[in-house]
Amino acid sequence: MRERRKNTIIPGVFALALVCIPTLLIKLDIIDPYTAQIITMGGVNAILAISVNTITGITGQLSLGQAGFMAIGAYSCISLTLDLGLPLPVSVILAALVTAFFGFIIGFPTLKLTGDYLAIVTLGFGEIIRVVLTNLRSLTGGANGRRFTTAMTLRLDLAFLVVASSLALILILLQNFLRSSYGRAILAVREDEVAANSNGISVFRYKMVGFVIASFIAGLGGCLYAMVIGFVKPDAASFNHSIDYLIFVVLGGMGSMTGSVLAAYILSYLQEFLRFLRDYRLLIYPLILIFVMLFRPQGLLGMKELSFVRLVSRFAAFIRRKTAKGGDV
Repeated sequence: MRERRKNTIIPGVFALALVCIPTLLIKLDIIDPYTAQIITMGGVNAILAISVNTITGITGQLSLGQAGFMAIGAYSCISLTLDLGLPLPVSVILAALVTAFFGFIIGFPTLKLTGDYLAIVTLGFGEIIRVVLTNLRSLTGGANGRRFTTAMTLRLDLAFLVVASSLALILILLQNFLRSSYGRAILAVREDEVAANSNGISVFRYKMVGFVIASFIAGLGGCLYAMVIGFVKPDAASFNHSIDYLIFVVLGGMGSMTGSVLAAYILSYLQEFLRFLRDYRLLIYPLILIFVMLFRPQGLLGMKELSFVRLVSRFAAFIRRKTAKGGDV
């Protein structure tokens, strides 16, 4: 009981600190608006990276169309709020559910495929979404996109608070889900579909569960993107964006949610840091990724998760050892 309480309180305290302290620093202008925008977008990218990792790293299926789900979530949120007049929180939830429904519709025929075939189909889906959004001018504003000004667009402290809170909540819920019987069944499907099926696990069913959850998270990320940026274009569904989110996952480690978050923040900041190189930035950025893959092919964290409980335990053990040595002297 004491161990369980420790495993709950320590991550909760760290999560609260990581959400509240930067929010306060942004509000007091200690963190400048430029940096605040970067770390807020880093949070949005982290949510989208988690979406890709859910289907790629956890379920074991390669999807190249998550940017399409993000765009569906973003435009659904805008339409529900501006066209139907729904309150923003209600629009966000409904938009994420709409995206999950599209995930179900797309996943039902495509998840019977595997490997390269599934990747090609999801890639085609993302491009179809981009073309459809470009031509639905009355709903999406066409190629010029659509503006969406909210309180989060105008207040960076509120934007970071909402994005960071959403990110922490998604991580907590996903970690608990993966420890459940459903989560363990999905992991079994990822490891060996034949063995999972022989043990009575419905492979297609659990693939679908993972795909729908990933779509829901991507839709939520799209809503947050629209609210923070205040503007969405159909190009948000392009193949390049899907590859960006996949890079976050590969760099952080396939199957590691905290690794995806860490990689999303590092690469989001790196993209801005290298802007002084102008066009050469497009060369340096891929080179850094190549070197990481050469010397750390499993990613920053591999399949491990960053544990605040272990971190605190190791720090406490280090303090005890130092204290014991001091006492011996």
